[in-house]
Amino acid sequence: MAHRFAARLTVPDFRNLGVQLRLLLLAEGLYALWWWLGALSAGRAWPAWQTRSALFEPALLTLAGVLALLAPWLRRRPPRTALAWTAVAAVAVALGWRAALAAVGLPTPTPPALLVGTLAVWAAVVAYFDWRHHRLSPALTEARLQALQSRMQPHFLFNSLNSVLALMPRDPARAEAMLEDLAELYRALLAEPRALVPLREELALARAYLAVEQVRLGERLRVAWHVDTAPADALLPPLTLQPLVENAVRHGVEPQPLGACVTIEAFRDDHHLVLFVRNPLPPPGAATRGHGLALANLRERLALHYDAEARLRVYESEGEFVVQVRLPIRAEGVSRAPRRSAS
Repeated sequence: MAHRFAARLTVPDFRNLGVQLRLLLLAEGLYALWWWLGALSAGRAWPAWQTRSALFEPALLTLAGVLALLAPWLRRRPPRTALAWTAVAAVAVALGWRAALAAVGLPTPTPPALLVGTLAVWAAVVAYFDWRHHRLSPALTEARLQALQSRMQPHFLFNSLNSVLALMPRDPARAEAMLEDLAELYRALLAEPRALVPLREELALARAYLAVEQVRLGERLRVAWHVDTAPADALLPPLTLQPLVENAVRHGVEPQPLGACVTIEAFRDDHHLVLFVRNPLPPPGAATRGHGLALANLRERLALHYDAEARLRVYESEGEFVVQVRLPIRAEGVSRAPRRSAS
């Protein structure tokens, strides 16, 4: 049991703003509980608060900064090793601040009490981040399963195969290309899940999907691509773009008698990758409203990978349904692509 627990431990990215905020809030909450219990037992609330705050607050802020600086190094270590080093850093910072405060004559906890308290807070923080990561992790597999199941719906498969059969007598080359697109689509959906993939792969998957739908819908489906300046090597969660494009076709193009245009835009804005998928709003009375599963799943996966640094916006503007995804470009996925404003 202990080995299985150790194997599943994870190390959060302490450079992430959301991780830093959660670290500070959780530690402050534990500190408030510790102070309250101490005040009850000692009967001196304000002196206890002053004594412990003089040590706790600077030590916590210092530790947050140290972990942010060590984050790239920690991410390259095995989880158990990295977490052990975070514990060492927490204890070292706490003892360092205790020595500094004792040197100027301020009251401080005894070293054993400080050690126990520091490790207790550290264990609670590690347990919280581990629980949060594994609570959201099923979304990675669920996204692939959900996309695969939607692709395997009989109407999609039968329509695609019927389109291939109809093309074979009059345009064998196009029929072959459609089969290749279908194979590429299924290959991507059945591939082993990876944490992050380059933007170029997401764009290729979306193009393969739209090529299949183009044969089925013909001139009713029009696509406008604005991705030439996008950082092709920027990393993002797999199946980020394709489900959004699928929703745009299903809810924005299929209900329109004359068809419609789906617009896909990707660009770099400072240190962020920005994606837009736009489609016309369906006609009044059209029964195309979905359950929002794809959007909810993507929002959860963005929270898993980026916490508060990523954003998913859904809104209506000038007769269009717009989905915007904004996420940070990591150092390992930086491109020299031109920058532009998200406004």
